[in-house]
Amino acid sequence: MTKEDYYNQGMEFFIEDKLDEAIQAYQNALQVDPNYADARHALAMAYANQNRLDQAIEVAKKLIEISPDDELAYASLSIFYQRKGMIAEAESIAAKARTLGWKRQLQEKKETEKT
Repeated sequence: MTKEDYYNQGMEFFIEDKLDEAIQAYQNALQVDPNYADARHALAMAYANQNRLDQAIEVAKKLIEISPDDELAYASLSIFYQRKGMIAEAESIAAKARTLGWKRQLQEKKETEKT
């Protein structure tokens, strides 16, 4: 199976609230491609939905290493920190997400002005 096949299988399991199976499918996708961002996002959310916040945080941190400009990765990590009661960390990460969002908006504005 391809990484996309595993990912899609995981999404089907996730929708059915079969989180253990979804986690396994996402992990299979990541064995095929350790840098597959969509599978990392989904894996982190599956862990969070099981209230396995330490694992969700670790996956989100790895996602940020792989995709340092991924606003959603920072936002998710901030939410995981909040749920764990780590407010200072949550606020710090949320600020990074906002900064990335502003940078993206400025870049989009520059590109729009060129046309």
